[in-house]
Amino acid sequence: MTSPQETVASGPSGSSTPARGRLVLALVLAVAAFDINSTMLAPALPDVISQLHTSSGLVGLSQTLFFLFAAVGQVTLARLSDYLGRRPLLVLSMIVLIVGELACIFAPNIAVFLVGRSLQGISAASYTLSYLIMRDVLPPKQFGRGLGIITAVSGGIAGLDVIIAGWVADAVGFRGIFLITLAVTVVALVALYRWVPDSRPSAGGKMDWKGAALLGVGLSCLLLAVNQGSDWGWGSPAVIGLLIVGVLALVAFPLVEKRVADPVIDTASLASRQVWPLLLATVCTLAGVFGMLNFTIPLLTQAHVGYGLSAIASAVLFLTPASILGIVAAPIAGHFGPHIGWLRSVRIGVIGTTVAFVPFAFFLHTPWIAGLCLAALGITFTGYTQTALTGLSVEAAPADKPGSVPGINGACFGLGASLGIAVAANVVTGMTTDGEMTFAALQAAVWCSGGFVVLGMIATLLLKPRIR
Repeated sequence: MTSPQETVASGPSGSSTPARGRLVLALVLAVAAFDINSTMLAPALPDVISQLHTSSGLVGLSQTLFFLFAAVGQVTLARLSDYLGRRPLLVLSMIVLIVGELACIFAPNIAVFLVGRSLQGISAASYTLSYLIMRDVLPPKQFGRGLGIITAVSGGIAGLDVIIAGWVADAVGFRGIFLITLAVTVVALVALYRWVPDSRPSAGGKMDWKGAALLGVGLSCLLLAVNQGSDWGWGSPAVIGLLIVGVLALVAFPLVEKRVADPVIDTASLASRQVWPLLLATVCTLAGVFGMLNFTIPLLTQAHVGYGLSAIASAVLFLTPASILGIVAAPIAGHFGPHIGWLRSVRIGVIGTTVAFVPFAFFLHTPWIAGLCLAALGITFTGYTQTALTGLSVEAAPADKPGSVPGINGACFGLGASLGIAVAANVVTGMTTDGEMTFAALQAAVWCSGGFVVLGMIATLLLKPRIR
């Protein structure tokens, strides 16, 4: 009898519906294992500050590192999967995630916690690897639906994750959250072994480790400098040194890539208006929304200068509605993307996200308006925009380098989220008075996030349709 692996591996024409269903389920579990490490910690950020006796700046750094390593992991593992196959790299990302979760569970101080969050971020590659596996196996329409289902997980598990996280944060603390994520990751690892087929490499040649190293060093140094600028001082040797090293690494990166037979990123594709505006839109949109959702909102809703809610009330009222609506909107975006075009879908999503941000920024002091705007963002951003950006990146990839554009676009998801959190944390820390957080600081962080979203909208207007 044919196994699920053999059935799916035979391709779209020969794969059965049950095998496809099990495949998508396994990929959903893998993506969910990473994503709940992102969404579930948000209500517990104040508890991390308290339990580890640290500052909001260092907790902001932990979130920055999480998404920064998500960026590095996506571009590196996605391109590496062209040479080693998708499944082995997906399994590896889950193992690294387990190690990071254990580090945070037993973290005695903020230093170990930072290491754990960095390791967890690497597993963001599960997104791009899942998209590439579906692209290899499923026909276009089913790929669109599968893409929508998996992207829906990026907004949380129908809001249940943040509700549970809020309760656990109040009752147990942040370590209990990582025990839950660890259990989900173990289940995902087992599902990957059973239901995801082995895949042959799609490209010959060697992995461009020099390019990957330069890209990782450049992004890491620049984002760490941005995040720690207020704490260390913008004129401090550490910040200036990070900026110099980061700029030099990113300047050297394209020079090295031109001399490599199999570059980690196709520089010719990056120069086209089918790709670079897409990457810019991804960075800016993610920076705006994630900086607000994953840093500013938990502080705003729980701080005494804000709404003064408990962790669970904050999660239920301000994070859960967006997650639930994102679950609904993402499959819809995945369904219509192949029909109306992924470029048109991207513009619809980003423009809608910008429109939803306007009343949120102007009426931040009114909780019910803020809540409605966050719910709207669940449709426009969590559901529609993220699905469309991913679909367009898969469509824009060169046929001989299928992991290149999705990999760098996945990196831009992590880069944008990391940048947005770094800027928001920097603004809040910089405007803190005598160690006391102010409402004006939180409002300024929201305005910065809105600025990123507007830049993302402008970038989508610069995109050109792909010439078929």
